[in-house]
Amino acid sequence: MEGVEQRVVSVNGIKLHLAEKGQGPVVLLLHGFPELWYSWRHQIIALASHGYRAVAPDLRGFGDTDAPSSLTNYTVFHIVGDLIALIDLLGQDQCLWWDMTGERGLLGIYACFALIELRH
Repeated sequence: MEGVEQRVVSVNGIKLHLAEKGQGPVVLLLHGFPELWYSWRHQIIALASHGYRAVAPDLRGFGDTDAPSSLTNYTVFHIVGDLIALIDLLGQDQCLWWDMTGERGLLGIYACFALIELRH
């Protein structure tokens, strides 16, 4: 799909699938339930064409990302931990996030505040 690269990375004890394209500041695209990275396919291409590195992961338990068997592995702390580890893996000190549904917006906020705390 128009140069969108997909790969699997190890973060926070799981294998996380992501799709990405572009160079520049990272924009994390967080899908809602029951979606996947594919929901962002048009935005990935548009953001990349405007100088951003668009990164859309399949969140924990979705798509080609690992789905731990225990429900206790799906707390906000686990998901935010996945996002922080992904941001670190991408070599970023900061990033933007975009949430189509509003339900994942708080995860982006938590991840950003956690990064601030970790960096200082």
